[in-house]
Amino acid sequence: MEYTLLILLLPMLSFLGIGLMGRKLSHRAAGITGTLVLTVVTLLSYLTALDYFTTQKVNGAWQAIQPYNITWLNVGERLHIDLGILLDPISVMMLVVISTVSFMVHIYSLGYMKGEKGFQRYYSFLSLFTFSMMGLVLSTNIFQMYIFWELVGVSSYLLIGFYYTKPEAVAASKKAFIVTRFADLFFLIGILLLSFFTQTFDFEAIMGGDGSILSSALGTTFLGASALTWAMALIFIGAAGKSAMFPLHIWLPDAMEGPTPVSALIHAATMVVAGVFLVARLFPIYIGFTPEVLQGIAYVGAFTALFSAIIAVVQTDIKRVLAFSTISQIGFMMVALGVSTSMKLTPEDHGGLGYMASMFHLFTHAMFKSLLFLGAGSIIHAIHSNDMKDMGGLRKHMPITHVTFLIACLAIAGIPPLSGFVSKDEIVTAAYQFSTGMGIWMTVTAGFTAFYMFRLYFRIFWGKEYRGEVKPKESPRSMTYPLIFLALITLLGGFIPFGQFVTADGVPYTIQLNSTVAIISVVVALVGIGLATLLYRKEEKRASWLPSRSSGLYKAAYNRFYIDEAYLFVTKKIIFNNISRPLAWFDRHVIDGAMNGLAWITNRASDAIKGFQSGSLQWYAWVFLLGTLLITLFAILL
Repeated sequence: MEYTLLILLLPMLSFLGIGLMGRKLSHRAAGITGTLVLTVVTLLSYLTALDYFTTQKVNGAWQAIQPYNITWLNVGERLHIDLGILLDPISVMMLVVISTVSFMVHIYSLGYMKGEKGFQRYYSFLSLFTFSMMGLVLSTNIFQMYIFWELVGVSSYLLIGFYYTKPEAVAASKKAFIVTRFADLFFLIGILLLSFFTQTFDFEAIMGGDGSILSSALGTTFLGASALTWAMALIFIGAAGKSAMFPLHIWLPDAMEGPTPVSALIHAATMVVAGVFLVARLFPIYIGFTPEVLQGIAYVGAFTALFSAIIAVVQTDIKRVLAFSTISQIGFMMVALGVSTSMKLTPEDHGGLGYMASMFHLFTHAMFKSLLFLGAGSIIHAIHSNDMKDMGGLRKHMPITHVTFLIACLAIAGIPPLSGFVSKDEIVTAAYQFSTGMGIWMTVTAGFTAFYMFRLYFRIFWGKEYRGEVKPKESPRSMTYPLIFLALITLLGGFIPFGQFVTADGVPYTIQLNSTVAIISVVVALVGIGLATLLYRKEEKRASWLPSRSSGLYKAAYNRFYIDEAYLFVTKKIIFNNISRPLAWFDRHVIDGAMNGLAWITNRASDAIKGFQSGSLQWYAWVFLLGTLLITLFAILL
């Protein structure tokens, strides 16, 4: 499978080619070039998946292979950093997800971004992001993953700040960059700590065998926890930053300032699940050696899921609703991985229901959430507004967008037989196996999901009749074809025997719905949809019932529970005023003052003695004679 190297090289060459050509390329040429490259990359990704899943099963389990690997740097006698490609079930699955969504976004952007200034730059950045994300999921070792992890962050910064003349976009890009870099510092410390004890960065070496390579990290303790526990907890902080887990979630809603196709690609389907992928990649260590960290991941994910769902209920910007929905759904995936501590790796439970459910929901969520974002982009493209108050009755004007958006809403709400129902049901089932309390918590969160999604749906397509100045019309085919394609995957994705391909130990697993959990989940989803229908389907005063009955909670949720303000208070009022400002004063007046003082003394001394180098021969002769007399006098006196 050496051809998989092209999956990395082609988007990198596309980035360099389109970026260096710049305005020498027409909009059409840049768009077609980027899209054709992604067409080839998508076909190669599908070919890789087909090839892998038809040839790499040994003794009933999928085997990891490295079609390409070279040593890049030697660090000491044993430690070295490689660059290569690792193919296993989750990396192959991620190839399909990234290439599919990126391909749809490339096609969609031909219509959505038509005529935009910087069109060539936009497609260049899209190629850079695709290259970075592909490199991340194909990495053979954790340091290589970290390199591409940072490239993904740079790509995100560039795409969020695409409208660089808009202050909000610039602020959002800086916020995303700073928050994720802060989390990535802990990720790097975790990597260094892990590699110090294991003397390797390689995934297969760390997680293979009987775990003896981890024994020294397990035997060394600090503050009551092993070095391995600290390393894995620090690595999760990096994952939490990239996947916008509480309290590092604050960057994602503001990242909606970027173009809507970017939101679909980066902040719904690919980049934000990088943290989930990281935990899944290191899952054997988490579940086998640091289960306490994995349980912590479950609780963080559960809180994040409900917290962000409550905020999504009251938002009025359609992209921010989808942003908080994304945070909530990432929480579901983290919960599924975390609750796997209650399951043993036995022949009856091949690698844990939670692991498989998390990866399945990552796959289905990528499809229906990118469909939702692209649908939102179609609406914004038609009426030039993000705010729900400017919408209503658009089903008559945009039938394709309406139907595909409805399919995605039904999927995320968990209505059978759509893909979201199957994957979410597996997560809730795993949560109930962990504890009844966790199961109830996630069921309630799923109910909130159904409510806020159909609140969004009814306020866009039903409710009051659209009365805006711009007459809405259906988007062009370059935008509707990706919607239809993603809607078909959302409709049929639940029938994929996902457990036959992706499990924790590579052994196929047959998905079996828990009828009790499924019935409860569907009833809760229908209650949420019914309440949203009652309040928002028609233009009535009922819609004001929610804010009037809970004005305090409503206001707090609308303002995101003031988490951003808390960060500003800590960083500006405490750190800046009490730490940074005094340090800046000390730097300017003491450190710089000392250096400036030395320079002043040097200048004064130079002014005082510069006459000795006047260029006058008479003066030089006089000084020479005077010097000679002084030396002679000195010699006589001595």
